[in-house]
Amino acid sequence: MLDLSEFGQFKEGNRLEMKAAQGRDGNGSLPRSVWETLSAFANTSGGVIVLGVEELKDGTFNVVGIKKADKVLDDFWNTALSKDKVSARFLKDEDATVEDVDGKRVVVIRVPWVDRYTRPVFIDNDLFGGTFRRTHTGDHRCDREEVLSMVRDSDTSSQDAALAESAELRYINRETVERYRRRFNERNENHVWSGLDDEEFLSNIGALDKDKNGVLKPTRAGLLMFGEDRWISREFPHYFLDYRQETSGETRWDDRFTSQPGDWTGNVYDFYMRVYNKLKAALKVPFRLEGVDRVDDTPAHEALREAIVNALTNANWFDRRGIVCVWRNEAITIENPGDFRMPLEEARKPGKSDPRNEVIMKMFAMVEIGERAGSGMDKIFNGWEWAGYAEPIYEVEYGPDRTTLTLPLQAESDNYRQIKSSDSSEGEMDMRTGRTAQNKKAIVEYLTTSGPSKSSDIAAAVGLKVTRTNQILREMIAAGTVRAEGQARNREYRLSE
Repeated sequence: MLDLSEFGQFKEGNRLEMKAAQGRDGNGSLPRSVWETLSAFANTSGGVIVLGVEELKDGTFNVVGIKKADKVLDDFWNTALSKDKVSARFLKDEDATVEDVDGKRVVVIRVPWVDRYTRPVFIDNDLFGGTFRRTHTGDHRCDREEVLSMVRDSDTSSQDAALAESAELRYINRETVERYRRRFNERNENHVWSGLDDEEFLSNIGALDKDKNGVLKPTRAGLLMFGEDRWISREFPHYFLDYRQETSGETRWDDRFTSQPGDWTGNVYDFYMRVYNKLKAALKVPFRLEGVDRVDDTPAHEALREAIVNALTNANWFDRRGIVCVWRNEAITIENPGDFRMPLEEARKPGKSDPRNEVIMKMFAMVEIGERAGSGMDKIFNGWEWAGYAEPIYEVEYGPDRTTLTLPLQAESDNYRQIKSSDSSEGEMDMRTGRTAQNKKAIVEYLTTSGPSKSSDIAAAVGLKVTRTNQILREMIAAGTVRAEGQARNREYRLSE
């Protein structure tokens, strides 16, 4: 007998869809919307569809059952295996079954996470009109940019290995190349490439290649790493790099630079160097001693370097909004365009790595920046734990796709540790959604002590963005835990009585 409580963790992450599926005669039928949800789950993080159960306004489930459940299951498989309905076959026999719940029969469809080589999963032979994604508001039809992004990700080659068609050799900034080669020589003593001229050296590391006419041109990786913003943005129109320090609370920012002003190169390699040298000042960690020598480089510094490189090597440079690194008193946040190309829980396993920009990753690794062995994410979490900070949090948003890493600069409180321990099973299921229960408890604690509060104050107290806090508050209102009072800027939230 199926226990609906097993789907609790899916409900938290909006990876659960309940449908009554009663049909006009009350015997049960396959809802048309099941295919949109199937596409949405397959193109996001997977999920579970339950037919014969409805979700009530208070968040509880009402099992209505399906009288002809076997027929509904047959209808599902007949349609799912049709070439005209779903673009790919990724379901196994055991993924769709008839189960008993409270003495009633329901149909359960477990949609797995689908790898990037199979995406986008679309319906009705309509690539641009039949591709869906799952967000906090439900299923949404992907726009053209989202579909093309998934198509690019399905390519077996690295996105940055191709030639930058709009680029010329003169677009490469020789001063950046000189800085890179100096570091390369320091860390690769007597390397066979050290005596090569720049063109040969850059060709060997994947920054240059010949076109069909034999003309040497920058690759996308070479242009991104060693070009200049004015040239890079010709190949990648949405290219943008942004660093901000917002620690005083008195001004909009205390320090900022972007890739656009033209007073520096604005390329990826120089951005990394500038950002790391800024952000390492945020780490309040003790130095180490090796013998009698002081060592200022700690596991936390290594974690920070890895975090920046991860964002740069996993960025989808064709997407909007670019890279944004922000240093606030409570945390460092590092955002990059593009989602994870594997489930977050998989990405944390040793040896797991699938970067969008393998050539850039290799270039960083050649000068001992970043990790090529697939243990980079593990170093981030272990390094932050070593420093005594609260655990890093990855969040992924869709439409447009965006990944945000939050690196807390504060130690875990006793309450935080207790919450994390009690919700560890959810954390195993999904690194982002496993935090939702923790955040809700933190919000309840804050409202209990502080009373009615604006979402901006709640966000600051629990260490979340205002947009994410508003999402969670909407869920809490729907569940009856919280109620909202007032309109627009005057709106406040309080615990329901």
